[in-house]
Amino acid sequence: MKKLLLLTTLTASLFAMSSEEVAKKSYDVVSGYKSSLSKTTMILKNAQGVENVRKLEIKKIEGADGDKSLLNFLYPDDLKDTKLLSYEVIGGDDKQWLYLPSLKRIKRISSRNKSGSFMASEFSYEDISSQNYKNYSYTGEAQEVTKDGVNYYKITRTPIDANSGYSKQVIWIEKPTLLVKYGEYYDKQNRLLKKINFTAYKEIDGIQRVVKIVIENVQNKKSSSLEWDEDAINANISASQLSKRALK
Repeated sequence: MKKLLLLTTLTASLFAMSSEEVAKKSYDVVSGYKSSLSKTTMILKNAQGVENVRKLEIKKIEGADGDKSLLNFLYPDDLKDTKLLSYEVIGGDDKQWLYLPSLKRIKRISSRNKSGSFMASEFSYEDISSQNYKNYSYTGEAQEVTKDGVNYYKITRTPIDANSGYSKQVIWIEKPTLLVKYGEYYDKQNRLLKKINFTAYKEIDGIQRVVKIVIENVQNKKSSSLEWDEDAINANISASQLSKRALK
């Protein structure tokens, strides 16, 4: 009996994956889109449930050294043409610039401010940036857990960037699809700060694309959601469309 138990344990360990392996596989299923052009709706909800609706256009380009993205507000009128340009730097400080049309100026987002709220939403500047698995450190094997009848890999990742607003993030990745479904983000005092829910995905030309993200700040009781109304990949977005010149 002891030999059988030992054999079972050894067999299970042989097939167990490290947290980093699972994170890489999960990242791979949403990668390969080359470039994308999307229209999204962002809804901000305060602690009393009052909603504030915004519309955005998002352009993105994949890159071996990091992705580039440009977010442009289309609605409401007081935010129209406000733009955020992000250049991911894998393992380092992302470069981000915010264009404020009311001031006709471009503001560089300091790496020290990446934990700040993006345009009064519960998404921070680092939440809006690309979530490349290489920007985190991992320890140990992925835990296999069941939640609401669904099997997940549960992993804990720690942002490499010292300027991150998070001490750690606990992520639930659905086993059959390898898609991220839930997350818990902890502040620098190791207190639960935010819960994130990737509520839906759809497949476009073999690439899994997120359809809706809901993020809830458990400390201030506010929440924000981002829903993709239109989404096209292999969209022939050029580098010039994601340059600082494109901000104005």
